[in-house]
Amino acid sequence: MAHPFPGTGLAFGAALLLGLAGCSSSPTCDEPMSGDHCREERLLYQNDMLQAKLLIASGDMENYELAQALLDRAATQDKTGEADFYRAVLMIRQGPQVDEVMKLLERSAERKHPYATALLYKIYSDPYLITEADPQQAEKYRKAYAGLDVAKSGYPSFDKAMALVNALLAAPQSSDAEDDDADEDEDPAP
Repeated sequence: MAHPFPGTGLAFGAALLLGLAGCSSSPTCDEPMSGDHCREERLLYQNDMLQAKLLIASGDMENYELAQALLDRAATQDKTGEADFYRAVLMIRQGPQVDEVMKLLERSAERKHPYATALLYKIYSDPYLITEADPQQAEKYRKAYAGLDVAKSGYPSFDKAMALVNALLAAPQSSDAEDDDADEDEDPAP
């Protein structure tokens, strides 16, 4: 099976690992086999987020219901805005419900999630999901991204964040289209 976003495997993989966070009030949350309840909750949150991202990336609408359930459960533990960001991406994939998508993205950006901030920039600069560009709003989110800790560290850069956002929003290639292309490449029977 081909990757649903050709040429974006590394960027999507980085997104899967970026921002996996949970509770961190106890030093044993990061200590393997600590038996701490906090550690257990953090692992379950990370698992829910990872599974949800993979289900969304698959592009198979049959997986979206489970992805939604995982994101809803993860949202109760999320302090980074990551769950809201992926909930918004999922809603866009299902057919944009613009008002709800914007609420989720704004809440995620308030929590300083870099990809939500980049997507809000895209929405207002392109325009995407809205009918008219708003350069002032776009600039607001561009500046907000520049102020994020991840931007100050250089990873992901704004350009890399935009590339990942664009990959997440791209229509996944269906396996039927790939099968049709493969049939066309075969030599016709004599």
